[in-house]
Amino acid sequence: MLGKPAKKGSYSAESITVLEGLDPVRKRPGMYIGTTGPDGLHHLVTEIFDNSRDEAMGEFANDIEIALLPSNRVRVVDNGRGIPVDIHKQTKVSALETIMTTLHAGGKFGGEGYKVSGGLHGVGASVVNALSIFCRAEVHRDGAVHAQEYSQGKSKAKVKKIGSSKKHGTIITFQPDQSIFPDTNFNFDRIVTHMRQQAYLVKGLRISILDLREIEKVDDMKVFYLRELGLDAPSMSFYFEGGLISLVRFENEHSKPIHKNIFYVEKAANGKEYETVEIALQYVDDISSRILPFANNIYTAEGGTHLTGFKAALTRTLNNYARKNNLISEKEDNFTGDDVLEGLTAIISIKLSEIQFEGQTKAKLGSVEAQGMVTTVFGDAFATFLEEKPDDAKSMIQKVVLALKARKAAKAAKDSVLRKGALEGMTLPGKLADCQSRSAEESELFIVEGDSAGGTAKMGRDRRIQAILPLRGKILNIERARLDRMLASEQIKNLVVALGTAIGDTFDITKLRYHKIIIATDADVDGAHIRTLLLTLLYRFFRPLIDAGHVYIAQPPLYKIKIGKQSFYAYSDDEKDKVIGKETNKDIQRYKGLGEMNSDELWETTMDPTKRILKQVNVNDAREADHIFDVLMGTDVPSRKAFIQSNAKKAILDV
Repeated sequence: MLGKPAKKGSYSAESITVLEGLDPVRKRPGMYIGTTGPDGLHHLVTEIFDNSRDEAMGEFANDIEIALLPSNRVRVVDNGRGIPVDIHKQTKVSALETIMTTLHAGGKFGGEGYKVSGGLHGVGASVVNALSIFCRAEVHRDGAVHAQEYSQGKSKAKVKKIGSSKKHGTIITFQPDQSIFPDTNFNFDRIVTHMRQQAYLVKGLRISILDLREIEKVDDMKVFYLRELGLDAPSMSFYFEGGLISLVRFENEHSKPIHKNIFYVEKAANGKEYETVEIALQYVDDISSRILPFANNIYTAEGGTHLTGFKAALTRTLNNYARKNNLISEKEDNFTGDDVLEGLTAIISIKLSEIQFEGQTKAKLGSVEAQGMVTTVFGDAFATFLEEKPDDAKSMIQKVVLALKARKAAKAAKDSVLRKGALEGMTLPGKLADCQSRSAEESELFIVEGDSAGGTAKMGRDRRIQAILPLRGKILNIERARLDRMLASEQIKNLVVALGTAIGDTFDITKLRYHKIIIATDADVDGAHIRTLLLTLLYRFFRPLIDAGHVYIAQPPLYKIKIGKQSFYAYSDDEKDKVIGKETNKDIQRYKGLGEMNSDELWETTMDPTKRILKQVNVNDAREADHIFDVLMGTDVPSRKAFIQSNAKKAILDV
């Protein structure tokens, strides 16, 4: 199904503006895609998809397909107008070749190709081409099919007509260069998550994702959409008419809303048809917030001017309404930005014809005018919503008042902890066996389970650089606990003081006392639970430590195997089987806890920096991680049960 035909418009070679050549990309790929790790690899898919999505935003396309193919190739198809193939006056070659092989060449600079686009920098297709060992562009337009192939950014031959076609659109197939990317394996679920989000943002756009990597031969030259082949392979398809309201409902599916109606506004700003502000929000019974800002449908993970304008208008509007309607007394303080964000789910989407991102990866919006646009449009519409929906407004204000009171209680509890802690020059927690070094760069903190393991670790450690903090049993599940209740827990209080960074609004990562924070729990179900509770605490209240790469998980061995007079350690069942082989004179010890090892064994297997195995904790997809924490550690029991049932086969059972 191709949908409605592309609109007629002045999209030709003359619409393409050329700024500079392509050579720098392979020399410094990080400047264009951020990193050559997994994030950069998946950014290649996003760059090609964004070009197709921009066609849909201009109402030139309504159907996009992304397919993962064998040999780690990716194929992106849209039913838009098709890239122009006529000769470009400036470059003297086809406009298709110009776009694919020239940096900063595209239809998004001169204003003729697109009124609104996400790929304003215009480097997407050429950067992907430069970083691919194979790339192929196929264009269906004006009754014909044209194609060209490339390698490492250079064309193999001229653009060639290869047949006739009644279709319209563009097919880009690329294979990342393994000399650039250490790992070229794409994550299907990660791509699905991103494309679901995009489908919410562009009403009426169908996005299909297929994983055909296990199909031995995919003849992608004969069909426009591979889904037409009916291949038996993982696939997902998204199509939403509800837009941002649907996205808010999806984000809140595991939470309890505190008011009935979802706020929504979509309005042109400054009287300009192509410059719009679209926002949807709803408060839920939670203490964390989920705010997703977009600019021209690009997710700006680091926020920017549109988010600044939203927060300012939200705080001011709720304060004004609460004062005007006597919902807070004259003696009470105004709500702060943190107060009004607690429990808020909000989607902010703005569109600008001239947009400025900070950096090619577009993680932060820099357009100054966006702040005023959002402040005015959202502020006026939200004030009207509160007046017209007094029951919803009252529920919101009550939620924010509760957050204000909790903030004051948390501040008092936090100040009490810090006054008694190391930050004020007082003693460290009694359970902590600190290291001798005062250099945070070389110091390590082992968080261990129980006094038994703590005692063994204290005897086996390198006292100069390794500190030990034993925990007694399971710490508080902080997923829905406020700061004042958290700090009433002796276990959590000891950890906060030991880290030295403080917590909450006074958190300061520069005061971190150890640059390696190592969670060392037993290799059983209880140990896994304690590890999960600790990770929840660190993710929610010490997230910068994870982002900076300071958090690790120790990997103690599961088995000690004695064969004759020799001893071996195995960290998995497969490794144990390899060690044993065909030996019949053997003794196998299964470690259930760190306390079962003597100090020498613990040092040799788990603590010795020259031999140990550590897993560094990172968050590749923060939103997906946030969702998983909500499901596993929150109060939505049916969702947790469904998650466990659907993932039961992946579990490693301790039986």
